[in-house]
Amino acid sequence: MADGAAPPGPLAGIEGRLPPEMAAKAEADGVAKAGQDAVTLLVLGVLGGAFIAFGAIFSNVALTGAEGALPFGVARVIAGLVFALGLALVLLGGAQIFTGDVLMVMAWASGRLALPRILRAWSLVWIGNLAGAFGTALLVLLADHHLFGGGQVGVMALRTAEAKAALPFSQALILGVLCNTLVCLAVWLSLSSRLPAHRLVVVVLPIAAFVAAGFEHAVANMYFLGFGWLVREHAGPGFWAAVRLDPSAFPHVGLPGVAHNLAAVTIGNVAGGAIFVAGIYWLLYRRARPRS
Repeated sequence: MADGAAPPGPLAGIEGRLPPEMAAKAEADGVAKAGQDAVTLLVLGVLGGAFIAFGAIFSNVALTGAEGALPFGVARVIAGLVFALGLALVLLGGAQIFTGDVLMVMAWASGRLALPRILRAWSLVWIGNLAGAFGTALLVLLADHHLFGGGQVGVMALRTAEAKAALPFSQALILGVLCNTLVCLAVWLSLSSRLPAHRLVVVVLPIAAFVAAGFEHAVANMYFLGFGWLVREHAGPGFWAAVRLDPSAFPHVGLPGVAHNLAAVTIGNVAGGAIFVAGIYWLLYRRARPRS
């Protein structure tokens, strides 16, 4: 150390990254993720699906009873803010969701990843996400969570699932494009810092925005649709009597409706993240430029 120079502070070496550094980090992370073995990708995907499910549970509870008590927009914003728990757990707890992994497209565009390796990683993580989200939904059903609030937690879950499953394919796809643009922007912003607290703060608003706006996220829908379907099929007559409804009130909440929504939203999520986030930031910061 030079004479008179101040010693390094406690935050030395953890200053924030600028966008060009964020782009390099996103690319390197994509290469590292795609290089993981199948078991690791599957287990990280299971964790990711479960973590997003926790955010969805929180969101569902926040919306229960809000209709008529709060303005629509206020209720949706609150639901979005608490849903951000899911991505916070993924980023800080160590997990993967295929929607965030769409940023791997940057490594492909730079020639560092072959397309089959990306598709392999996405497929394994998507399957893991489905297992984690649906497994969490099953545990929540077995805990009789749908009976909370006099059964209104279950009714809210059914209404959410019905609204999603009833979406036309084209609308669900476009809502998926919009959603994963915001989700990938949240992941992108998280790359700007090495501090866990900073990474947590910057992801909250983009995630809250997509939930409040009603955009569609495939991993979240794995829980919302899965739990709604489980309640519809297995809640039992006591639940239906308590809420004064019957399964016919939710005609789209079945396996065809679940598959229809997940197919459309998955395609939209890939397109939104790949084109409007990974593609644009690669073009700005990682494409080869001619020498002057």
